[in-house]
Amino acid sequence: MTHLRKKMLEELQRRNYSESTIRGYLQAVQQFAVHFGKSPDKLGPDDLRSYQAHLLTERKLAVGSVVARVAALRFFFVRTLKRRDFREELPYPKDHRRLPTVLSLEVAQLIDAAANLMQRALLMTLYGTGMRRTEVSMLRVRDIDSRRMMIRVERGKGGVGRDLPLSPALLETLRAYWRWKKPHIYLFPSSVGQRGQDRPISDKTVWYACKEAAVHARITKHVTPHTLRHSWATHLLEAGTDLRTIQVLLGHGDLETTAKYLHLSQRHLQTVANPLESLQLSSVSQAGHNYHRKKDN
Repeated sequence: MTHLRKKMLEELQRRNYSESTIRGYLQAVQQFAVHFGKSPDKLGPDDLRSYQAHLLTERKLAVGSVVARVAALRFFFVRTLKRRDFREELPYPKDHRRLPTVLSLEVAQLIDAAANLMQRALLMTLYGTGMRRTEVSMLRVRDIDSRRMMIRVERGKGGVGRDLPLSPALLETLRAYWRWKKPHIYLFPSSVGQRGQDRPISDKTVWYACKEAAVHARITKHVTPHTLRHSWATHLLEAGTDLRTIQVLLGHGDLETTAKYLHLSQRHLQTVANPLESLQLSSVSQAGHNYHRKKDN
């Protein structure tokens, strides 16, 4: 590991960034350096400008992917190298926000298509709690409180913990899974040959379980672990749960972030009184098929 990489890693760790974010940031800076064939601290504003344009116009990456890389480069130059003036050289590209995908009956199809009991438990935990994939991968056995019927998220986004309701159906599956695997520390431990004994699975394992099940279930929608989070929140809203409660359950710091589910909830959309219905219109049978307009006298 180079001195520069070690320095950036320490800056990320001292701010308690998640493992997946650390991995992504380090990889983004490495790709930036490889693109120019130079150490990243030797590159300047012109290089940043051309690289960002290259990602958007030549590689045609999604805006969200470019935003993630810009965030990584911002951290490297501003936080690691202390070049605060570089912030202006790294603008975030404008993103035309699309509504997230929401599953309906496909959720059951997805869970039933799990390859084994472990993947089934992962998928049910994602949908049954609305957790992020990293939060699921970091769950410990002690976080499952069957007496209170709660699941504790110790290290959520931003380091904020929260309690989530534990459904009986999820508890039944987790108990069956525990009797099979008998995990000691982490609920979903990594295998000995992968990340080491008594270590959690990678969040990529959670992502893979979701993608593989979607393929076998022949679901044509774009499905990721976050899709199950969106679906859970939307279904809660449709069942009558208030927005503030959903905000707390999802671990959102801002209610505005949670409010996007209003645009996805069929129950809320269908209760809107459409002003078209109040118009006194002539019968549709009076509208001719051919273009014809009477002349005014």
